[in-house]
Amino acid sequence: MKIHAILWLLISITFGCKQKADTKTVLPEAKDSIVLSHTETKNTGNNQQPYFQATGTEPFWSLGIYSNLVVFQTPTDTLKTPHAEPILAMDANVKRYNINTEALHIKIQIVQKECANQMSGKVSPYEVVLQIKKTFNKDFETLKGCGAYVTDYRLHDIWVLETLKGKKVTKDDFSQEFPTIEINSSKNTVMGFAGCNQINGKLFFEKGLLRFKNIVTTEKMCEPSNKEPEFLKALQSSVGYTVENNRLTLYNPTETLIVFRKTD
Repeated sequence: MKIHAILWLLISITFGCKQKADTKTVLPEAKDSIVLSHTETKNTGNNQQPYFQATGTEPFWSLGIYSNLVVFQTPTDTLKTPHAEPILAMDANVKRYNINTEALHIKIQIVQKECANQMSGKVSPYEVVLQIKKTFNKDFETLKGCGAYVTDYRLHDIWVLETLKGKKVTKDDFSQEFPTIEINSSKNTVMGFAGCNQINGKLFFEKGLLRFKNIVTTEKMCEPSNKEPEFLKALQSSVGYTVENNRLTLYNPTETLIVFRKTD
C-alpha cells in the first residue's frame, strides 16, 4: 500500500507541475486605444506600404504615412491616427498635415531639403518636424528628423512603349526597336533604349507624382523619321502615372502622353 501511495503522489505532483507550466495568463484586449504596447509595434494593423517614412533621434522615433493611416512609433509606444490630406505651400515644396482625434493632436511638416541623420549621417531629401500632444497634456512635444517618399514598388520593372500621345507606335516610328525603359524603384533610377540611343536618368517620386529627370542619352545619329525626340519630350513632360492591367500610363494635367506595356 505504501508503494502505491508513493507512486500516486509522484504522478499527482508531476501532472500538476505540467499543468502549471502550460498555463498562460490571458489579458483582456484593449479596444479603441491608440496607444499600443511595445510588443505590438511590429504589427500596425495595416498591410499597405507607407508612401512616406521618417525617423529621428533623441529620442528615437519613426513615422509612416499611409493612404489611410498615420503611424508614429517610439521604442515603447505606437500612436495611430486617420490620414488627412496635406496643406500645400504656394511657393515651396512644403506639406503640412494637421490631424486631430479625441486622444491626440499631431502636426507634421515635410520640407524638401537635404537632411542628415544626427547619428548615422545618412542624408535624406526631406526635413521633417513633428508636433505631438495627447489630449491630457498641456503642451506640444516637438521632434525633428529626416524622411523620404517610398517609390511605388509596382514601377520596378521593364516597360516597352505601346502608345505615344494617343497613337499606337509602329515600325514606321521606330525602325530598330520600340523604346524600352527599366525602372529601379529602390534606387530611383531609369535606364533603357529611346528608339535610337541608350538613356539613363533619375526618378523624382512623391505620392501621385512621377517625373523623369536628368535624362542623358548617347549621341548616335538617328533617321529623320525616328520619333525618339518626341518620345523623350513626352517622357520628361509627364508628372503623373497609373499602373493597371500590366500597363504604365504617364500623363500631364492635359493629356495622356505615354503608355508602356510590361514585358514578360
